Amino acid sequence: MEYPQHNLGLDLVRVTESAALASARWLGKGEKEKGDQAAVDAMRLSFNAINIKGRVIIGEGEKDHAPMLYNGESLGTGQGPSVDVAVDPVEGTNLLAYGRPNAIAVVGVAPEGTMFTPGSSFYMEKLVVPEAARNVADIEAPVEDNLSKIAKALGKDVEDLMVFVLDKPRHRELIEKIRKAGARIQLHTDGDVAGSLMAIDPTSEVDLMMGTGGTPEGVLSACAIKGLNGEIFTRLNPQKKEEIEALKKEGADLKKVRNVDDLVRSEDVFFAATGISGGTFLSGVTYTGKGAVTQSMVIRGRTGTIRYIKSVHNFTKLMKFSSIKYER
Repeated sequence: MEYPQHNLGLDLVRVTESAALASARWLGKGEKEKGDQAAVDAMRLSFNAINIKGRVIIGEGEKDHAPMLYNGESLGTGQGPSVDVAVDPVEGTNLLAYGRPNAIAVVGVAPEGTMFTPGSSFYMEKLVVPEAARNVADIEAPVEDNLSKIAKALGKDVEDLMVFVLDKPRHRELIEKIRKAGARIQLHTDGDVAGSLMAIDPTSEVDLMMGTGGTPEGVLSACAIKGLNGEIFTRLNPQKKEEIEALKKEGADLKKVRNVDDLVRSEDVFFAATGISGGTFLSGVTYTGKGAVTQSMVIRGRTGTIRYIKSVHNFTKLMKFSSIKYER
């Protein structure tokens, strides 16, 4: 038996809250770069207060031309445990810019050296299922076979299943196969971290996620999936010639199937997410005139505990000392 230990996830939720509060000011204004930058700035400042020796494994990255929270950047006070850090200050920048549901701020942390490094991979094929279906799902199996086995594992008919799929041209054939099998589909323009979370969240109406999305987002999702004992099966799926050539130079195996234990090789993982725009998953930031209200999810891998946190923020007090400008 152990005495209760420090839950780093409760520190991380302050980081995602700060990113959500800062970026939500740009909701629906068509300025995704400004909204993302506000989240990045707030998240970076919030990390300064956490006692970790962090290194960004999944960051804003090359495609976002980010000056902060880039891959390899150091985070935290430099004291405490050495950890790998995965961040997405705004998962769904288009959702934020156009005022669409399910934009979230996300952070995952695991012991140093345990997170999969994507390298030049931007896209991977994914199949995400909850715990009850983790031993029957197979990313290499036909769609109809997967749906049949997953439905049986969940105690449902195939017609009862709700499948999260990104509404992209690359998924045209996948969508046809899911419909032919008889399952229902939720089509989302963006946000496959949110889709992964919905698939494993026992309170969500989504039963599984299928399709190709971001490789960094897959690793970030794995931090949450690990904590809830769900499963993600992945396979690198480059979408452009340049990505294929870069992966070949790195000697990447495009046929290799990786699961949650390959993406995060530790149970001592923490995950936090805060809603930015309102949605079916997490409520968005609500400004009250004197402050704001946020909703967050916090997951601790070792215990499998999932917490939903409603926070009421008082800007009158907060802005007396905060270096993050939440008021405009």
